[in-house]
Amino acid sequence: MKHQPRVLIVEDEPAIAELIAVNLQHGGFDPVVAQDSVTAQRELDAVLPDVILLDWMLPGQSGLSLARHWRKQSRTKSIPILMLTARGDEPDKIAGLDAGADDYITKPFSTQELLARIRAVLRRRAPESANESVTVGALVLDAATHRITYQAQALKLGPTEFKLLHYLMTHAERVHSRSALLDKVWGDHVFIEERTVDVHVKRLREALGGAGSMVETVRGAGYRLTALAAPATSPAAAQSGT
Repeated sequence: MKHQPRVLIVEDEPAIAELIAVNLQHGGFDPVVAQDSVTAQRELDAVLPDVILLDWMLPGQSGLSLARHWRKQSRTKSIPILMLTARGDEPDKIAGLDAGADDYITKPFSTQELLARIRAVLRRRAPESANESVTVGALVLDAATHRITYQAQALKLGPTEFKLLHYLMTHAERVHSRSALLDKVWGDHVFIEERTVDVHVKRLREALGGAGSMVETVRGAGYRLTALAAPATSPAAAQSGT
């Protein structure tokens, strides 16, 4: 029997949680509902889900703080998190991504959109087929160990930024449009806004420190990773890469 991806729905409104669960069941998923952070943690401790649908507003601990907490735990840090939010404001969406969410979906949403986004984050989570080490200038990415260094200094990247950097490094010096990056990195860009790419590129640059300038914006075309933009190796440059 084909594995049904387990989806943990953390939503305090029973009617919404039930509606999502029924739709997921019809879509070939195995939904589990938790109405607060304590129940959600208990479900996580029992069985790890394949995806977490996390409501922004929860009684007690907020969805944002839960996302941050789970991202810090080694057992749960790689589980894709989709934030469910009634907030459509740009700062709130970015706050969700900054907390470690892989994507967000604004209420009200269609069943098709929800299923498409869940399938997209599951595809993104699939392991890279190649476990090679890639080097561009002084930037080195080891896909097998998920380690990145710049001028021998270790860097920390979130899962989406890692995948984005991996793709840019394996296709260095080429210009990639936002829609091409959504297709290659996110796997399904039917419902994902191109603005999401800009948010992750900004986060990637910040995480890269001194190597951030290697990710170039090509006006009107997209983004490119180039060794040519990297600053010359110097103690100051090395320090900024930490």
